[in-house]
Amino acid sequence: MRKTYIDNIKWMTVVTVVLYHVIFMFNGIVTGGVIGPFCDVQYQDAFQYMVYPWFMLLLFVVSGMSARFYLDQHSHKEFVKSRTRKLLVPSTLGLFVFGWILGYYNMLISGAFESMGAVPKPVLYLIMAVSGTGPLWYIQLLWVFSVLLVLFRKIEKDKLYNRCDRVNVPVLIAFAVVIWGSANICNVPVIVVYRFGIYGLGFLLGYLIFSHDAVMDRLEKWWLPLSLAAVITGIVFTVLYWGQPYAEHVVLDTFPCNLFAWMATLAVLSCMKKWGNFQNAFSKWMTKQSWGLYLFHYLPLAMSAWYLSRYAEGLPVVVTYLLVGIAAFAGAFVWYQVISRIPFLRWCICGIGGKKENVCGKSVRTQEIS
Repeated sequence: MRKTYIDNIKWMTVVTVVLYHVIFMFNGIVTGGVIGPFCDVQYQDAFQYMVYPWFMLLLFVVSGMSARFYLDQHSHKEFVKSRTRKLLVPSTLGLFVFGWILGYYNMLISGAFESMGAVPKPVLYLIMAVSGTGPLWYIQLLWVFSVLLVLFRKIEKDKLYNRCDRVNVPVLIAFAVVIWGSANICNVPVIVVYRFGIYGLGFLLGYLIFSHDAVMDRLEKWWLPLSLAAVITGIVFTVLYWGQPYAEHVVLDTFPCNLFAWMATLAVLSCMKKWGNFQNAFSKWMTKQSWGLYLFHYLPLAMSAWYLSRYAEGLPVVVTYLLVGIAAFAGAFVWYQVISRIPFLRWCICGIGGKKENVCGKSVRTQEIS
């Protein structure tokens, strides 16, 4: 049976990611590769501090849970094959077929072309393709964790997993220290988003612990104190690090940041277990569209932001945010509906293939990872 609260967590988190990127494109804190701020002080940038530390950690935890649910009904071979098609193909081959377009706009926004006049066109194309990775770093890491999970399962053989259903909420809260430690290891230099330590641990905890109904039933009862803890730690984190680069290791590796990230992750899981088991026409539609929204939102967002900054500079700030936000959502939905219907493109760009899936790439039998 599908767990609707997990479906709702996924699409709601993806919506949060899109809104974050809209604010991010015009932020005044992390100015590399973005259009830049409207003024010296932008209080709307606080939204970034309140969501960035936890929303990707939450997605990896939920992905770990979904991996367990999938593997309960499929073999390792089916799992690896499915994950390779759904995750690896779009984040590698898809970059050269489609992702280079985003790379082109990313390089326009960052002014990279100004110093590449003598670069041969084939080399420039390769650079644009890599620059078009954008949000796809998440599915690249997810594929690595999925392959490693198969090896882990062959060694672990559910001995540890079967014991993890006893984990209580105080122990989960104490894991904040472990989360902090993991945030300081296995980080790729320069490219900050490739944080193998913390995201790998989140994925593993989702698989081992949060996939147990007994654990989630306990967590559900703590929704109110965990929510209060998330709000308080979020406010403290924002005040402490306001104006500092929240997306760099100088902030990401600190204990206040990771405490907030973990409290927020636990709070969302508990609240959604308590209140998120609902389904209506809109939630069903968003569940089907969330994969495409994640894959495609950044291209129309970057395009609209670039052209508005060039040809409509005098627009009110609110109108600019609104237009870019509409472009991100509407553009993603349109791109997905078009590409998901073209056989070769739907495979290499969306990772969709096979008769077991509908047009939106969701399994009709089991709860998929993505």
